[in-house]
Amino acid sequence: MKKPVINGDICMKCGACVGSCPVNAMFLKEYIVEVNDDCTGCGLCIKVCPVGAVTEEE
Repeated sequence: MKKPVINGDICMKCGACVGSCPVNAMFLKEYIVEVNDDCTGCGLCIKVCPVGAVTEEE
């Protein structure tokens, strides 16, 4: 399972990825998107990001 990686340089902090997570594994903390260990690697957050700031870890 691969976790999402957020590129903070292009992330708009819009919260689309946070709202799309079915297991609530993503959250905004002081204007930084963080992913916790509950992430299942479903990829929904990657699909909904309007600027492509969320990618899959290598």
